[in-house]
Amino acid sequence: MPSAVRDYYETLGVDKGAAPDEIKKAYRKLARKYHPDLNPGDKTAEQKFKEINEAYGVVGDQKKREEYDRFGKTPFEAGGPWYENSKAPQYEDIFEFGMGDIFGDIFGKTAHPGSSHNKGSDILMRLTISLEEAFSGTQKTVTINREIGCQSCQGSGAEAYETCQKCKGSGKIQTSKGFFRMQQPCPECGGSGKKITRVCRACSGRGKTISAETVRVKIPAGVDNGSKVKLKGRGNTGAGGGPSGDLFIEISVTPHPAFKRENDDLFVEVPLTFGEAALGARIEVPTLDGSAMMTVPAGTQGGQRFKLSGKGFPSPKTGSRGNQYVSIKIAVPKDVPGRAKEAIREIETLYRENPRKGLFSA
Repeated sequence: MPSAVRDYYETLGVDKGAAPDEIKKAYRKLARKYHPDLNPGDKTAEQKFKEINEAYGVVGDQKKREEYDRFGKTPFEAGGPWYENSKAPQYEDIFEFGMGDIFGDIFGKTAHPGSSHNKGSDILMRLTISLEEAFSGTQKTVTINREIGCQSCQGSGAEAYETCQKCKGSGKIQTSKGFFRMQQPCPECGGSGKKITRVCRACSGRGKTISAETVRVKIPAGVDNGSKVKLKGRGNTGAGGGPSGDLFIEISVTPHPAFKRENDDLFVEVPLTFGEAALGARIEVPTLDGSAMMTVPAGTQGGQRFKLSGKGFPSPKTGSRGNQYVSIKIAVPKDVPGRAKEAIREIETLYRENPRKGLFSA
């Protein structure tokens, strides 16, 4: 092993008592920074990369780390008990924990070389419900078309197949990238290890068929327009034995003729007669859980708003309810009989306050 590294912990930038995960994290960060493929032609980066790998090859292995902590670098130098292992190429062993992790960090995503167990795609469908159903919650039955594994070929897409000659049935081939030796899915068979000789006639080789299924969906109380209900595993079937996707039900709430909703609050307009507004009254008002009694004080004006606490929508997150706001509208009759007209005129003579006073003042 090269002797350029002074202290393995110092090289990785960690303390001697660092946990294995901390050491691994530090190593991966430095490996990304000094990787030769990301620093072409930079001899300094290449040397640094070798030193990092040398350090991690020791302190990243529990047994070697214990020897290093007790005896220093001596066991890893020529003649030491770890020398034969340490002088072998380190790169393949060091990165055995997952090339997908390294290249995922370098290129910004997680890769899983050789994996064909892919999750199925999700399904999105829209469901329209009433405001009352959104308020109390409901259950609906919906029919979906989803991909399932073909029963005829058990999802393989083939009625007959043979062993892939390129990978000898392993589904993987060895490749090299700079210092790295790694495995990747065989391009000839797509990582399955088999080549189709006769395509399944039931699914035309796709390995999947479309199935119409009826699903019972529970809609929780308090949902609103755009809310989504998730049914795990009810999406399209995955590939290679991978898990199925999910079914998402997006909710659309039909507008109500009387109630308007803003977040968890409800708004409704209630008409009053002239007498109820002038003299005050106890009236019945609608709510989504039935009628409620409300006292209107004397002298109530049109447009005035009253609050009924806790009569709004339940929050899907907390369960607590919003409020209901009642706006007053003075109902004026269109057809007034003779005696009523005389009574109204008499009231007008007694009502001496000008409601438009000051409206036109400068």
